[in-house]
Amino acid sequence: MSLILSWLILSLAVWVTDAVLPGFHVKGPKSAVLVAAIFGVLNFLLGWLLFALFTVATLGIAWLLAFITRWIINAILLVLTDKLTDHLKIDSFGWALGGALVMSLVGTAGEWVVRSVF
Repeated sequence: MSLILSWLILSLAVWVTDAVLPGFHVKGPKSAVLVAAIFGVLNFLLGWLLFALFTVATLGIAWLLAFITRWIINAILLVLTDKLTDHLKIDSFGWALGGALVMSLVGTAGEWVVRSVF
C-alpha cells in the first residue's frame, strides 16, 4: 500500500511540475503515472549508484552536500526518463533541474500530508 501511495504522490508531482514549468511537458495524466513509474524504477536502480559515484568523484563533498547531490541526480534521472519514453519532453537540463526541484517539493509535501492523515 505504501508503494502505491508513493507512486501516486510522485505522479501528482510530475503532473504539477508539468503545470508549473513551461519547459517540462507531459502528455496527460496517464502519462504522468507512467513517467512516475519509470522515474521511480530508475531512481531505485540507479539513484544510489550515481550518489556513490558522485561521493567518490568529489572525495566526499557530495555526501556533505547531499541535498544538492540528490537534486542533480534526480535531474539526470529525469533526462534519462525523457530519453526512455515519449510521454515526457524536457527542453533542457536547466528545466530538468527545475523539474527535480518542484517534484521534490511536491513529493515531500504529499508524503507529509499522507503521513499526517494516515
